[in-house]
Amino acid sequence: MEKNIAHLKWRYAVKKFDSKKILPKEKVNGLKHAFNLTATSYGLQPLKMVILHNKEVQKKLVDFSYGQGQVGNASHILIICIENKIDTDFITRYFDLVRKVRGTKDEILKPFQDSLVDSFSKKESEEVGIWATNQAYLALGNLLSYCALEEIDSCPMEGFIPEEYDRLLGLQEKGLTSVLVLPVGYRSKTDPFSKMEKVRKHVDESVIEIIE
Repeated sequence: MEKNIAHLKWRYAVKKFDSKKILPKEKVNGLKHAFNLTATSYGLQPLKMVILHNKEVQKKLVDFSYGQGQVGNASHILIICIENKIDTDFITRYFDLVRKVRGTKDEILKPFQDSLVDSFSKKESEEVGIWATNQAYLALGNLLSYCALEEIDSCPMEGFIPEEYDRLLGLQEKGLTSVLVLPVGYRSKTDPFSKMEKVRKHVDESVIEIIE
């Protein structure tokens, strides 16, 4: 436990990456799998992650990230996106995958599948978008923890202009909308925040235990 907690204490929101240090392929592959293994509501995975490793494009995105330089000097940019269309076909594909992977009988799956199809068909697109975005935050949390354990530096961001990211990266054509950004790489030795103590409440103030 102590080792894992130490890794989480080591993590901070990097303000300046070392632009000359690039994540090796195995680290990037680990991030892919960590994202894919994130828990999501109903297991539907209404998300995709775009991995950007192109300094020229990254520099352009700084302007659409309210000038946050981390986007330009990070090794890679992870862009968590939601699917624009969660419909009957999307849900059916998920249940087809369950049948293929687990061999679950249709009489068990069909009632749940029909229930989800009915539920989502009654939701407004805005409501579905909010639900999917909540799943993106689960993925972000999972990635932050994985980064800490692997000693990959990161900086979670909500401060960007999704429409401009979508335009520059052609995400709408892929049926996606960007919702969160996570630059990753290695902290610069000149980042003053790397030496600062982490500021958190005492654990007894943030956790309530209810014991029999």
